[in-house]
Amino acid sequence: MHTLLHSEIFALTLVVGTYVAASALYKKTHIRLLNPLLTSIPVIIFILKLFHIDYETFREGSRLIHFMLGPSVVALGYVLYDQMQYIKGNVVSILTAVFVGAFVGIVSVIAIGKLMGADTSLIATLQPKSVTTPIAMGIAEKAGGNPSLTAVIVVAVGIFGSIAGPFVMKVLGIESRIAKGLALGASSHGVGTATALQLGAVEGALSGLAIGLMGVMTAVLVPVIGFILSLF
Repeated sequence: MHTLLHSEIFALTLVVGTYVAASALYKKTHIRLLNPLLTSIPVIIFILKLFHIDYETFREGSRLIHFMLGPSVVALGYVLYDQMQYIKGNVVSILTAVFVGAFVGIVSVIAIGKLMGADTSLIATLQPKSVTTPIAMGIAEKAGGNPSLTAVIVVAVGIFGSIAGPFVMKVLGIESRIAKGLALGASSHGVGTATALQLGAVEGALSGLAIGLMGVMTAVLVPVIGFILSLF
């Protein structure tokens, strides 16, 4: 029994099974707070604690899922290529929208952090909150933040954005499929892209594009804004 609980088969079955069950629950209830990712995390943690499985063992057992993150991101490229007609003629608008999103996201964190008395390290940790995890951790580390805490914040922001994003856009009357995709990808990275794909192929493609653009722009803007502020 001990061998089975610490095996790769158990880890993969736990992750996939929990997510499938959580997705079925979400589709049946349509309650946004029952987002599959949000539901799966506490369930998996509870089971790991129940059977006394440490994180290192679980991570090693689920390494195949971690490996598949790469191909899944590449797969978004096909969706983007398939919807290329929506990008042509909107390049300037797309770049402008993502740039403004990145700039406002960074500056708002700095402003709010300063007003609330947060130290430089915490602000640096929070700045890349809307960027996909691997890039966000690198940005935070270079800026003097805590990469591990950044990873947690990025996941939390992604879940919150995927839940609140569609509702906010509906209230604001946003109907553009391009705008919806860019908003979800730029604010909620991979989790938001999963939600965008549920809305449609166009939304999913633009959301995938926004992930990459947001990562590049944030990586460039964080040190530039930091240098400018250091002059005052």
